[in-house]
Amino acid sequence: MRIQRITFTHVRIPLHEPFRISNGEIAEKDGIVVAVESDGLTGYGEASPMAGNFYSADTPASCWRQLITSLGPAMLSREFDSLETASAWLNDLPGSNFAKAGLETALWDLEAQRLRVPLHRLLGAPRDHAESGLAVGLYDTTAQLLDTIARYLPDGYQRVKIKVCPGHDLALVEAVRARFGDIPLMCDANASYSAEHLPIYQELEKYGLRMFEQPLAGEALEDSATWQRALATPICLDESLETLADLERAAALGSFRIANIKIQRVGGFRNALKIYERCQQLGLSVWIGTMPELGIGQAQGAAMAALPGCDYPTDVEASFRWYRDDIIAPLIEVHGGRIALPTSPGLGYAIDTSKLDRYRVAREVIAS
Repeated sequence: MRIQRITFTHVRIPLHEPFRISNGEIAEKDGIVVAVESDGLTGYGEASPMAGNFYSADTPASCWRQLITSLGPAMLSREFDSLETASAWLNDLPGSNFAKAGLETALWDLEAQRLRVPLHRLLGAPRDHAESGLAVGLYDTTAQLLDTIARYLPDGYQRVKIKVCPGHDLALVEAVRARFGDIPLMCDANASYSAEHLPIYQELEKYGLRMFEQPLAGEALEDSATWQRALATPICLDESLETLADLERAAALGSFRIANIKIQRVGGFRNALKIYERCQQLGLSVWIGTMPELGIGQAQGAAMAALPGCDYPTDVEASFRWYRDDIIAPLIEVHGGRIALPTSPGLGYAIDTSKLDRYRVAREVIAS
């Protein structure tokens, strides 16, 4: 695997509605498409932090700078004897996980094409589909939240996740239960609560939620362990799990029972698989989350969500759930709560170059 050319394209695509969580909101989605050429093949990845750094310290601008000034030039013209060698080498470079994920996942696409297997098979997934769950952000009114859920439930999504934050929690969950009954339901706080809010979550227990996702700050693992001992509902960690070391510490403390693995957050497939495999060894439940990303990142998440032991539906949804358009063909669709995985080699989706041009913010090509 000799890296001969890398093209970075920063695109921005409008959303149907603002994506709002406890600490931020966006109306457009930025993504950096990474095309890595080697031995006559082109592998595609995506570096996809949210704008405004409300999900992480990384932003599209910071990842762009790293990719075009350091990570991309460091990889150009290098020759690797295996995918493992290439992924490990990239992981050891200085730089952010979000930026590295764009390059690392492109290498997996290259390798799957070279071996002529679909990406999910290269990852070790035996299933030909991924189960999909609906994620719903914060709204100005409860009626808007309920109407959004009602609009998308007919697509068969296998669970519903709603965003919560202090002052917008119990009443929202109660309203969803009153309108939709005993649907599979969970809530995600995106780390917006603090230790003194435990009574709110003890009250939430009566609503029979599947999990409480990331109620506390990412670093608050001791407090999370205290909460998990006090709660029957499983705590799911997301923002807390950026590295395998984070997982080991959180597991040793008993801070959670479910792991949400985000390929972007941990720096690519190699690290995501290490966390997944360790969760399997520890008897912890796993599912695959998204930011959400654009089509490349979403397709990658769906591929990994087909792994055995991914016990809960992924956050990967239909392309038109959030975006007015996307850069892949065909677009991702959900039927009966499932996403059918491609059978063709590699990612299995074509990249629509005309749409890359249409939504382009910037482009940089580096070649040997």
